[in-house]
Amino acid sequence: MQQPRSLLLLGAVCSAAAAAAGSLPRGVNPEFASYYKSKSEFTCITSPSIKLRPDQINDNSCDCPDGSDEPGTAACAFIDPLSPLQPLPGSVSGNTKAIRALPGFWCANAGHIGAYVPFSYVNDGVCDYELCCDGTEEYGAKKCENRCAEIGKEYRRQEEEKLRKLERAQVKRQSMVREAKELRQKAELHLSNLVEEIKQLEAKKEDLTQKHAAAALAEKGRVVRGDGGGGKVGVLVGLAKTRVNELRKALEDVNGQRNELRLRVDELETILRKFKEEYNPNFNDEGVKAAVRAFEDYSAREPAENPEKMPDSEVYEIIQEDGESSGVNWREFEEQGDDTDILYNFEAYLPSSLRNLLHDKLISFRVWLIQSGILADNSTPGAESHILKAAREAMEAAERELGDKTRSRTSEEEALNKDYGPSEIFRALKGRKVSLDVGEYTYELNWMESTSQVSKKDHGSTNMGNFVRIDREMADDEERLDGKSLGKGERMVMRYENGQGCWNGPERRTDVWLACAETDEVWRVSESEKCVYKMEVGTPAACELVGGPQGDRDEL
Repeated sequence: MQQPRSLLLLGAVCSAAAAAAGSLPRGVNPEFASYYKSKSEFTCITSPSIKLRPDQINDNSCDCPDGSDEPGTAACAFIDPLSPLQPLPGSVSGNTKAIRALPGFWCANAGHIGAYVPFSYVNDGVCDYELCCDGTEEYGAKKCENRCAEIGKEYRRQEEEKLRKLERAQVKRQSMVREAKELRQKAELHLSNLVEEIKQLEAKKEDLTQKHAAAALAEKGRVVRGDGGGGKVGVLVGLAKTRVNELRKALEDVNGQRNELRLRVDELETILRKFKEEYNPNFNDEGVKAAVRAFEDYSAREPAENPEKMPDSEVYEIIQEDGESSGVNWREFEEQGDDTDILYNFEAYLPSSLRNLLHDKLISFRVWLIQSGILADNSTPGAESHILKAAREAMEAAERELGDKTRSRTSEEEALNKDYGPSEIFRALKGRKVSLDVGEYTYELNWMESTSQVSKKDHGSTNMGNFVRIDREMADDEERLDGKSLGKGERMVMRYENGQGCWNGPERRTDVWLACAETDEVWRVSESEKCVYKMEVGTPAACELVGGPQGDRDEL
């Protein structure tokens, strides 16, 4: 802000007086005091060949190319290496492409924290209390009161509250670390148990496989089998089964006819009963009267003693098809060897002491005879005995259980090798959710699993990425009064990738930036580029300590 000529002269006089008294010029930080200690002349900081009189300091005229002669005015505020080149007579380069020697106007802010104010803020008529609480940057027409006492007090209160939050967050973090450690121990124990169970299941499967092979071998070695074929017993079983099926079919037909006749009798009795009740006795029709008398005699007649009736349930039970749970289990008879088996059962001719010893060899010999075509293979294709079926089902059940356990072991090993961050702290958060409502959507973070966008209208969910890894990046955010900021420094970034594809775009992905906070909370969600989201999240898990085992820092 430009000042009147009288104020400039007054400022120059005051500056000279201050220099004579040994004080620093307005706007100079004590760390630059060595450049302003001479009372006879002033040398431009980055251009020592340029010498100025002491009264040229803060005279509102930019005489040094680096602006060091105007630490307390806005005269050199235009100096910026990023600005377009402008002629600057008298400068070393002849233009404005220069670098400032001073960071800005220094506000001492006694009672608070000293800070630099951009030179363009000096005497601009605005009290910039957030940077210069003592108001010294406004010494022209506009005056700003010194508020450093109250601002400093509030700042210290906030810092104390921040420290208390940090302490509470650290307590929570330590609890999470212990929980994560316990969860890992449980996972390791579970994996160890799975490995032991798999060993036992492998042995069990091997044993059942051998038993199934032995049962199949015994099944193969039987000379005469199945379907009642061969021998007197087999023929008799076949004939009996056929006859029983014929009788069952006849009984089923008779039962159906009986039920139909019952319905017809009931219908006729109903018709006659209604006829008897509604006919006119005065109507002189002998045929009608005779019919009514006959029905009355029929109704009054005592039913003859009939044999005990068989309940319908028993009839239905007889009609049911034969099987293991009803009727005759023909399979038991069909699987019995017939009366000619003894002719081929070599073991029957051996002493009992040798029978068990030679059993397996004789079975193998029979199988070899069948495979060689010497003996006929009378087994029915696709049929198997109860013993062989039970052995096969037991073997298959063991194979399925072994497969399930093996897949569980692989999953547990992958989970143990997964990156859960420092001290595996995110193991304690796995599966938990935090969310943030923004407009028409709710954004959800499912720790270590996925991120999603849920519509409030139709509750449809869009996958924004699945967890892949944890990286670290540098954050450069301004501090916020509510403390919900990433701040400055290295931060953990969780990568969630391979989400649902965008319309005519790539697959969605989310970078979850973490900062220290007392509770788990999603602060902000933004779309940095198409289908790439940035989610800022506060959590005690990110409150890393300086000098910790992972090189942690105080981030709150």
